[in-house]
Amino acid sequence: MRIIAGEFRGRKLKSPDNYDIRPTSDKVKEAVFSIISPQITDKSVAMDLFSGSGSMGLEAISRGISRVYFSDCNKDSLRLTKENIRLCGAEDRSILLSGDFRENVRRVKEKVDFFFIDPPYADGFVLPAADAILDAGILADDGLLICEHEKFDPMPDEYRTLKTVRSRRYGRTCITIYALTKEEE
Repeated sequence: MRIIAGEFRGRKLKSPDNYDIRPTSDKVKEAVFSIISPQITDKSVAMDLFSGSGSMGLEAISRGISRVYFSDCNKDSLRLTKENIRLCGAEDRSILLSGDFRENVRRVKEKVDFFFIDPPYADGFVLPAADAILDAGILADDGLLICEHEKFDPMPDEYRTLKTVRSRRYGRTCITIYALTKEEE
């Protein structure tokens, strides 16, 4: 597992010891960042909601995002994320949040431009995570929810005030990207 591009390009990250943590593949990571890169600025904020190893959030920092909130309830995941943050020297741009994803979303007190939502596939947490984000009101007006899910768990085209702006499949992994719907004037 490595950082693909940007400031930390080629940096090897520590991998999980078991299959409880499923890091996003390099192929999927590259596809996601090729889609969202035009929207990244040096003021962008992201949240890696089920951080696992922290690879998505660290890729985001490497590509210019100013701050990432790393959230997980698993102590092994948080330990691995913290170690990978240290390996990249990204402590000053990283905030670790321990606990339930709903609590952690409520703890963020600023608008977030990118949410990386990659929960354990069998848990069905993608839409509850979207609910928590929408209820907290912290998604930036032009922000995106980047949801990773299994191909056997399709996401709706529209959900509450979100609409799908892009959907791709990579083997058994799917990426669905949501944005806020624009109100009719």
